[in-house]
Amino acid sequence: MTKKITIINQWIEKADHDLGTAKITYLHIPEYKDTVTFHCQRTVEKLLKAYLIFLDIEFRFTHDLVYLIDLISQKDQFTNEFYDKASFLQDFAVEVRYPDDTVELKDKDVEDAIGYAEQFRKLITEKII
Repeated sequence: MTKKITIINQWIEKADHDLGTAKITYLHIPEYKDTVTFHCQRTVEKLLKAYLIFLDIEFRFTHDLVYLIDLISQKDQFTNEFYDKASFLQDFAVEVRYPDDTVELKDKDVEDAIGYAEQFRKLITEKII
Protein backbone atom coordinates (compact mmCIF):
# COMPACT_ATOMS: atom_id res chain seq x y z
CA MET A 1 0.00 0.00 0.00
CA THR A 2 1.37 3.43 -0.91
CA LYS A 3 1.92 6.12 1.69
CA LYS A 4 -0.83 8.21 0.09
CA ILE A 5 -3.38 5.38 0.37
CA THR A 6 -2.33 4.76 3.97
CA ILE A 7 -2.91 8.42 4.85
CA ILE A 8 -6.28 8.47 3.08
CA ASN A 9 -7.35 5.35 4.97
CA GLN A 10 -6.25 6.93 8.24
CA TRP A 11 -8.40 10.00 7.56
CA ILE A 12 -11.38 7.78 6.74
CA GLU A 13 -10.82 5.70 9.86
CA LYS A 14 -10.76 8.83 12.03
CA ALA A 15 -13.93 10.03 10.29
CA ASP A 16 -15.56 6.68 11.06
CA HIS A 17 -14.57 7.08 14.71
CA ASP A 18 -16.24 10.49 14.82
CA LEU A 19 -19.38 9.18 13.13
CA GLY A 20 -19.49 6.20 15.47
CA THR A 21 -19.07 8.49 18.47
CA ALA A 22 -21.92 10.68 17.22
CA LYS A 23 -24.28 7.74 16.74
CA ILE A 24 -23.47 6.04 20.04
CA THR A 25 -23.73 9.30 21.96
CA TYR A 26 -27.10 10.16 20.41
CA LEU A 27 -28.40 6.68 21.13
CA HIS A 28 -27.33 6.63 24.77
CA ILE A 29 -27.18 10.32 25.76
CA PRO A 30 -29.51 12.13 23.34
CA GLU A 31 -29.38 15.36 25.31
CA TYR A 32 -25.71 15.77 24.26
CA LYS A 33 -26.83 17.27 20.97
CA ASP A 34 -23.85 19.63 20.78
CA THR A 35 -21.38 16.76 21.06
CA VAL A 36 -23.21 14.72 18.44
CA THR A 37 -23.36 17.53 15.89
CA PHE A 38 -19.72 18.45 16.56
CA HIS A 39 -18.65 14.90 15.71
CA CYS A 40 -20.79 14.92 12.56
CA GLN A 41 -19.03 18.08 11.39
CA ARG A 42 -15.68 16.49 12.16
CA THR A 43 -16.67 13.37 10.24
CA VAL A 44 -17.34 15.36 7.09
CA GLU A 45 -14.24 17.51 7.53
CA LYS A 46 -12.02 14.42 7.70
CA LEU A 47 -13.75 12.78 4.73
CA LEU A 48 -13.28 15.91 2.62
CA LYS A 49 -9.61 16.06 3.59
CA ALA A 50 -9.20 12.40 2.64
CA TYR A 51 -10.71 13.16 -0.75
CA LEU A 52 -8.49 16.21 -1.22
CA ILE A 53 -5.45 14.03 -0.58
CA PHE A 54 -6.82 11.48 -3.05
CA LEU A 55 -7.15 14.26 -5.65
CA ASP A 56 -3.65 15.62 -4.86
CA ILE A 57 -5.03 19.00 -3.79
CA GLU A 58 -3.22 20.81 -0.99
CA PHE A 59 -5.32 22.45 1.71
CA ARG A 60 -4.73 24.69 4.71
CA PHE A 61 -5.69 23.81 8.27
CA THR A 62 -9.36 24.70 8.60
CA HIS A 63 -12.74 23.52 9.79
CA ASP A 64 -14.45 25.31 6.88
CA LEU A 65 -16.32 22.61 4.98
CA VAL A 66 -17.42 24.92 2.17
CA TYR A 67 -13.80 25.98 1.59
CA LEU A 68 -12.80 22.31 1.37
CA ILE A 69 -15.57 21.58 -1.15
CA ASP A 70 -14.52 24.64 -3.15
CA LEU A 71 -11.01 23.19 -3.36
CA ILE A 72 -12.39 19.83 -4.46
CA SER A 73 -14.41 21.58 -7.18
CA GLN A 74 -11.13 22.20 -9.02
CA LYS A 75 -11.27 18.53 -10.03
CA ASP A 76 -14.73 17.23 -9.09
CA GLN A 77 -18.13 18.83 -8.73
CA PHE A 78 -20.43 18.48 -5.74
CA THR A 79 -24.11 19.24 -6.14
CA ASN A 80 -25.66 22.27 -4.48
CA GLU A 81 -27.33 19.80 -2.12
CA PHE A 82 -23.94 18.82 -0.67
CA TYR A 83 -22.89 22.47 -0.40
CA ASP A 84 -26.06 23.12 1.60
CA LYS A 85 -25.38 20.13 3.86
CA ALA A 86 -21.79 21.24 4.40
CA SER A 87 -22.94 24.75 5.23
CA PHE A 88 -25.42 23.34 7.76
CA LEU A 89 -22.74 21.20 9.42
CA GLN A 90 -20.11 23.93 9.39
CA ASP A 91 -21.79 25.77 12.27
CA PHE A 92 -21.10 22.81 14.53
CA ALA A 93 -17.31 23.06 14.23
CA VAL A 94 -16.89 25.64 16.95
CA GLU A 95 -20.11 27.41 17.89
CA VAL A 96 -21.67 24.49 19.78
CA ARG A 97 -18.51 23.70 21.71
CA TYR A 98 -18.44 26.60 24.15
CA PRO A 99 -20.70 28.11 26.81
CA ASP A 100 -22.83 31.10 25.97
CA ASP A 101 -23.47 29.92 22.45
CA THR A 102 -26.86 30.79 21.08
CA VAL A 103 -27.32 27.63 19.05
CA GLU A 104 -30.32 25.68 20.31
CA LEU A 105 -30.36 22.26 18.72
CA LYS A 106 -33.48 20.23 18.07
CA ASP A 107 -33.67 16.47 17.56
CA LYS A 108 -34.22 17.10 13.84
CA ASP A 109 -30.94 19.06 13.65
CA VAL A 110 -29.09 16.14 15.22
CA GLU A 111 -30.77 13.55 13.02
CA ASP A 112 -30.05 15.66 9.93
CA ALA A 113 -26.40 16.04 10.98
CA ILE A 114 -25.98 12.28 11.37
CA GLY A 115 -27.74 11.64 8.06
CA TYR A 116 -25.61 14.20 6.23
CA ALA A 117 -22.40 12.74 7.66
CA GLU A 118 -23.50 9.29 6.48
CA GLN A 119 -24.28 10.66 3.00
CA PHE A 120 -20.88 12.33 2.72
CA ARG A 121 -19.20 9.12 3.83
CA LYS A 122 -21.02 7.10 1.17
CA LEU A 123 -20.33 9.65 -1.57
CA ILE A 124 -16.64 10.11 -0.81
CA THR A 125 -15.75 6.49 -0.16
CA GLU A 126 -17.44 5.52 -3.44
CA LYS A 127 -15.34 8.13 -5.26
CA ILE A 128 -12.11 6.91 -3.65
CA ILE A 129 -12.67 3.17 -4.04
